[in-house]
Amino acid sequence: MTFWRTLLPAFVICPSFFPTAAFAASKEIVELQRDLALLQEQVRTLQRAQDEKFSAIQVLVQQALDSANKTSTSVALLQNNLQQSFKDQQKSVVDPVVGVGAKLDQMTTDVSALRESVADISSQMGKLQQQMLDIGNAVRTIQAPAAAPPPSAGPTGIGAGGPQSVDVPPVPATTLYQNANRDRNGGNDDLALREYSDYLRYYGNTDFAPNAQYYIAEIHAKQNNLDQALAEFDMVLEKYPDNNKTPDALYMKGATLVKMGKRTQGKQEFCELVKRFPSNDLANRARTQVKSLGLTCGTAPSAVHRKKT
Repeated sequence: MTFWRTLLPAFVICPSFFPTAAFAASKEIVELQRDLALLQEQVRTLQRAQDEKFSAIQVLVQQALDSANKTSTSVALLQNNLQQSFKDQQKSVVDPVVGVGAKLDQMTTDVSALRESVADISSQMGKLQQQMLDIGNAVRTIQAPAAAPPPSAGPTGIGAGGPQSVDVPPVPATTLYQNANRDRNGGNDDLALREYSDYLRYYGNTDFAPNAQYYIAEIHAKQNNLDQALAEFDMVLEKYPDNNKTPDALYMKGATLVKMGKRTQGKQEFCELVKRFPSNDLANRARTQVKSLGLTCGTAPSAVHRKKT
């Protein structure tokens, strides 16, 4: 009894001490539980959002994979179609081209054979034409009337000697000159040389005589008969001093002398050409020749009236 009496004033003085402390502790726990529940809810919300985003990413990745697979299939199909198209084009283009190439090779062979045949025919025609010309010349010679013998001052008869022969031209001047030009242009130099010589023999005083004389010299120079060519060029310059072939003869004579090693004398012919025919095309070539020899055109004697060098 005494104990309870001792404690009774304390309960009377602080009747709410123990319930207040318990209530404060319970409130903190409740708040802590509420915060924990809120945190758990936020975690669950974040987890759901991540799950949703991850699901969306999975869907997008799957769609990308599906698209990639479809694209790969399309590319493979396109590649296969291209290969097949290339093979078809190869069959439709390359094979005919190969056939055309073979035909072209065959045509080339045929054309070569035809060219050889034409060359043989041309050669035979040339020979036949030459034979016809020879026959025509012979016929003209036979048909030419015999010239009357010149009057003789002495008595006629056996004691006075037989009739004198007269040199009769085998063909007209124009025909002979044209034949010689044709043979020279055709490369038949020997025949052209004989025809030009015949022309000078029968028609040495005609307008084309200087040309014939020049072409004789030119053929000898072409055949490397330099001494004979030099003599023939001198004949052009001395026998026919004023004609259309004088510049050519001067130039060719100078070139022949240089080829023979006579540089100074060749230079004189070139300089004579420049002096006499300064506006002629050959004058420029003559100047070039003199310059290439390392010489200059000084005062030199005329080259036209000089004899053989």
